[in-house]
Amino acid sequence: MLNIILTWLRDMPKEYIVVIMGALPISELRGALPLALYYGMPLGKAFWLSVLGNVSFIVPALFLFEPVSNRLRKLKLWSRFFDWLFERTKKNSDAIQKYEALGLALFVAIPLPMTGAWSGIVAASLFKIRFRYAFIAIVSGVICAGLIVLALCTLGIMSWKAVVH
Repeated sequence: MLNIILTWLRDMPKEYIVVIMGALPISELRGALPLALYYGMPLGKAFWLSVLGNVSFIVPALFLFEPVSNRLRKLKLWSRFFDWLFERTKKNSDAIQKYEALGLALFVAIPLPMTGAWSGIVAASLFKIRFRYAFIAIVSGVICAGLIVLALCTLGIMSWKAVVH
């Protein structure tokens, strides 16, 4: 899937591609940062472009997720999707229930599948975390996740090829 998206974006400047990949729910920062390093970008530039992409949608998504999901849930297909999404988020979110915003930051900071900023937005909506706390927690979590992914990439433990396969 990521290869198809990269094929569509191939004529764009590499910096734009990294920001877009950081914003996508299927790759987020965990895919954008290794991609930027694969492109040969310096560490700082790769880190901040990936973070920029990953945090660029947080404000509108925090405002729009609940009303849009409530409206879409009226349709059977979307209702099943949101039921699945909410159940999956609840399963992985004991820390969020217990510690709220701090738990949300930790949840987003763990660079594993289904724990990024998009999942953080779902969790913030699900557990009714106030906007300003959710925003700060998700951005903090993204930065922490970025530092972890950057360390893993620098140490050679993680690479773009590993993300794609």
